[in-house]
Amino acid sequence: METTPYILKEFKAFTPQTKVKDVKSLFNETTFCHFPIVDNKQLIGLISETDMQGIINDEKEIGDFQYLFKLFFAEINHNLLELIKIFAANETNLIPVINEKKEYVGYYDLIDVLHLYNSTPFLKNEGTILLLEKEQRNYSFSEVCQIVESNNGKVLGLFISEANAAIVKITLKFNSQDVNEIIQSFRRYNYKVLSKHKEDFYIEDLKERSEYLQKYLNI
Repeated sequence: METTPYILKEFKAFTPQTKVKDVKSLFNETTFCHFPIVDNKQLIGLISETDMQGIINDEKEIGDFQYLFKLFFAEINHNLLELIKIFAANETNLIPVINEKKEYVGYYDLIDVLHLYNSTPFLKNEGTILLLEKEQRNYSFSEVCQIVESNNGKVLGLFISEANAAIVKITLKFNSQDVNEIIQSFRRYNYKVLSKHKEDFYIEDLKERSEYLQKYLNI
């Protein structure tokens, strides 16, 4: 999904000569927790609102506080998932963007990126979400897709939500008229279904078999 249309330039980046008072003013006017500092078109870092609060002399230039600068960014060709990873890794709601020449071109706002993510079929389209677990050595995405599609379902998205040396947990979203059949197919392929679904007749079937066995034993 194209992300470059969401690059913003509404607020100009700081320079090393920007006064502390002007930095504080921008943070007061916006909800950003970081903002970029650019020198001769080159991104040299970001300053955080939290660090600014500790500076008393408002007439100082932020270039005097380079030890407070942090450096993270997105490249102009980064995709949506890469952006979300950068946001999370740096606990920020703004990411500066650089081009192929390493020049600063603007920034991403977390809210815009989340709206973009929310418009993807994985989140926007109606469907059933399964949380599956299987041994690390025995799972494959192709098998997961084959199980859904062989039961006339359509995969909307899947990803590994947790993994270790022994097992993987897979979050799967799909469309199907027969959710129960797909759930039972996963069990036949030795997937453990961790999520609960009203369409899952497995527990009810076990209960009926147990009751039948109990009646038989009581004869």
